[in-house]
Amino acid sequence: MEIQELQRLKNKYDIIGNDAGLNRALETAVAVAPTDLTVLITGESGVGKETIPQIIHQYSRRKTGKYLAVNCGAIPEGTINAELFGHEKGAFTGAIGERKGYFEEADGGTLFLDEIGELPRETQALLLRVLQNGEFMKVGSSKVEKTDVRVIAATNVNLAYAVATGRFREDLYYRLTGIQIQMPALRERNRDDIYLLFRKFTSDFSERYNLCKVSLNHDAITLLTGYRWPGNIRQLKNVAETVTALESRPVTPTSERVEIGPATLMRYLPDEKDSMLPATTGPSSGGAMPDSDKQMIIKAILDLKQEVDRLKAIVESGDAPAAAVPVGLPHYVPVGEDEPEEQLIESEGGAIPDGTTIRKAGDELIERSLAKHGGKVKPAAAELGISERTIYRKLAEWKKAGK
Repeated sequence: MEIQELQRLKNKYDIIGNDAGLNRALETAVAVAPTDLTVLITGESGVGKETIPQIIHQYSRRKTGKYLAVNCGAIPEGTINAELFGHEKGAFTGAIGERKGYFEEADGGTLFLDEIGELPRETQALLLRVLQNGEFMKVGSSKVEKTDVRVIAATNVNLAYAVATGRFREDLYYRLTGIQIQMPALRERNRDDIYLLFRKFTSDFSERYNLCKVSLNHDAITLLTGYRWPGNIRQLKNVAETVTALESRPVTPTSERVEIGPATLMRYLPDEKDSMLPATTGPSSGGAMPDSDKQMIIKAILDLKQEVDRLKAIVESGDAPAAAVPVGLPHYVPVGEDEPEEQLIESEGGAIPDGTTIRKAGDELIERSLAKHGGKVKPAAAELGISERTIYRKLAEWKKAGK
């Protein structure tokens, strides 16, 4: 795709940035648009996935047809089949008349299913049938109907992990993943993109409310571009607009711009220090370990990681002295390549309160880290300092146990 054509596309859809990953996603969208292939768009929440299906629709032969976007995660499980496929009069309480579903409404056009990973298992089976042969039945009807719809799906969760844990159908997963478009997280993009987006958001906001435009000095730009942005573009826009609203002032003949430094900007960037450990939610049940104790265990495990790595190197070299392992602290002991996983054992004085074992605490840590990273095994393994293979073995164990 020529640079000029790519820039025209960005201008048309108000896309800011020059990152290679972003450009690749846009070029792929344009390339697959003329076909009727199902497309899966992946990426974290807030990265702008909703723009890609609009581009695909406008560059396809269906551009004169309807384009409908449906957030699958926002529809209650009890009504989602009726919303997608329609229903007959009297099919359920409140069905006072026949109603068309999204698949019927979008016939001849494009249907964007956002948060596809939130679909109930029953609905997944019905969706698979539509994708395979274009057939569906309304709720309360036995008549098979046909539709000609281009389906584009999006998810911010790891569908492979959802399949491994039994929450997503494997056959539907393979049907959806023929063409995948990955939208990069903001922290993975060219850092210049972050400041370009900030300037765009503050400029739009200031023009809307007749405020001075906000600019950042060099140190503030360094702080802005070095921030992790866990909420991605959505979070950056919110910060830019909040900074403009609170730090700017009405435009005057002698003042059209306000410059702020890192100290001011820092007040609007959430402190991520507390998010390094998975948060515990909900009250503890009777007899269970208190949340504070669980957090202490998790913190102890993370604090010990560096020491554990050093001890592993000593053990593997065969030079481990008798007193190499500190007494009173839980530690890892490798049990061999063919064993299910590395064991966590407790040394003298390292017992865990309320009878909870280190193994259970480790399981909980893995679960929370996976949840924190949207089911992505690679970043979870990196955060915990364990191999991806260990996490996949754990997932297989949980699936077998019906967890």
